[in-house]
Amino acid sequence: MSSADSVVALVRSPALTDQVPYAYAAVVPAARTVWTAGACPLDDDGAVVAPGDVAAQARRVMDNLVTALDAAGAGLADVARSTVYVASSDRADLVAAWDVVRAAFGDHDAPSTLLGVAVLGYPDQLVEVEAVAVLPT
Repeated sequence: MSSADSVVALVRSPALTDQVPYAYAAVVPAARTVWTAGACPLDDDGAVVAPGDVAAQARRVMDNLVTALDAAGAGLADVARSTVYVASSDRADLVAAWDVVRAAFGDHDAPSTLLGVAVLGYPDQLVEVEAVAVLPT
């Protein structure tokens, strides 16, 4: 589904800065909701890929998120909101993950929150992304 076909209407306010790479809100009419678990940087055997490499883990996370959404009949253009977790207090690591996530979403700049956290669930895991997508009823 392309962004033009999405049921998600992204909202921007002229009262808030336009210097951010995401919409401030999303409006969704009555729809079916897809809630994803946090997509992790796991390979097909369940091992964390690219220990120590935030960008590489973010790429795998986005691949895994796309796969999970696809299994639910959705795509990135259907995402109404996401949360990006990075196990780091270094802003450069957060930006590295964010750049990969934003590139994957392309023009669909749905509201998102980027967080630096102390630790994530798997050993050597640095990135996780969860999303809420909506589909027409």
